[in-house]
Amino acid sequence: MNLKQIRLSKGLSVPQLVELSGVPRRTIQDIESRGDGRVSTMIKLADALEVTLDELCRDQVV
Repeated sequence: MNLKQIRLSKGLSVPQLVELSGVPRRTIQDIESRGDGRVSTMIKLADALEVTLDELCRDQVV
């Protein structure tokens, strides 16, 4: 899961991503630490970060 790397590369804090995505802070923190989450949540985060689900979720693009 590349959420934290992408978020940081875009200069966003967790609270800023909460505002952009509508995803609760705790959920974002859980995803960043565990590395997985619900597809519906991943879609919201990918949209907010302006990346594809592949970029967000895959360790390596195949």
